[in-house]
Amino acid sequence: MTDLLVQYTPFLIAAFLLNISPGPDMAYIIGQTAVHGRKIGLFSTFGVVSGAFVHVIAAALGLSAILATSALAFAIVKWVGVAYLVWLGICALRSSFARKANCNADDEIVPAVAISTKPMTALQAWRQGVMIDVLNPKVAIFFMAFLPQFVDLAHGQGATQFLVLGSMVNLIGLIVESCIVLMVASAATRIKANGAVGAWLQRALGGMFIALGAKLALSQQ
Repeated sequence: MTDLLVQYTPFLIAAFLLNISPGPDMAYIIGQTAVHGRKIGLFSTFGVVSGAFVHVIAAALGLSAILATSALAFAIVKWVGVAYLVWLGICALRSSFARKANCNADDEIVPAVAISTKPMTALQAWRQGVMIDVLNPKVAIFFMAFLPQFVDLAHGQGATQFLVLGSMVNLIGLIVESCIVLMVASAATRIKANGAVGAWLQRALGGMFIALGAKLALSQQ
């Protein structure tokens, strides 16, 4: 037991530090929480973690090696991910700028008001989080580079250890990001009391999606 504790303590510390460091997933979750609230933020977190687990399974099966070695496969996944992020950004911006004009009894134009949009559901938030992580080939390559450093074939099959270690990384990520969601949601509830602030938060979220898409587009294999 002591040997295992000594062996995996560096891994747990590294996994924790990686999960608290700012990155695209963190920015996405914070943005979703600020705009849509605690519930959507938590389900976005579940989605991101689920997408990361897909990469863990792929790494265990050796599929992620294809993305690491094939320029074509990397480019296909990357550009699909870029298109998806930009599309999400455009949708968010269009929603925040949507307006409708009404007329009063004297047929005078009343100043435009924001069109009410259908709230995002938990399933949509989860699915969006999954897609954002799955369509980021850099996540797959990260697991391929990070996990093998802690795999010891003397303790069992490499694929099994990949799954266990990857699951631990994702569990730590789920805990850390859920705590962040709760803190952001508490602050956002007070900030969004002003409707105009809510619209600007939506625009900021749209801009963030597009920025993440641009960052992914510039990434190299």
